[in-house]
Amino acid sequence: MNELATSLFVFCDDLKQKGMFDRVVVMIFSEFGRRVHENANGGTDHGTAAPMFVCGGGIKLGLYGQQPKLDHLDAEDLIHTVDFRSAYSTILTQWMKVSSAQILGREFQNLTFL
Repeated sequence: MNELATSLFVFCDDLKQKGMFDRVVVMIFSEFGRRVHENANGGTDHGTAAPMFVCGGGIKLGLYGQQPKLDHLDAEDLIHTVDFRSAYSTILTQWMKVSSAQILGREFQNLTFL
């Protein structure tokens, strides 16, 4: 996480110095989450409900969604509180000005971070 934070800070700082920060949106996520319980090897298996980070000059700061409950699982997986396709839809419709339904196959609720 430190490497990610440092890299993102340097990238955003460079954009700000060049006056381009308001022209960029960065979305960072993992294609899979992790399960809550440890596996036989002392690690955790792929799961659901991974975090997503979005930054840029036009992004409204804040946390969106609720932290998944560690004691309320679906087949040992966390239950997400925000569908990642809503974040995609928000960027597609509000930033890129394209139809999210054409790309995602249907409409998804847009979030308020843009």
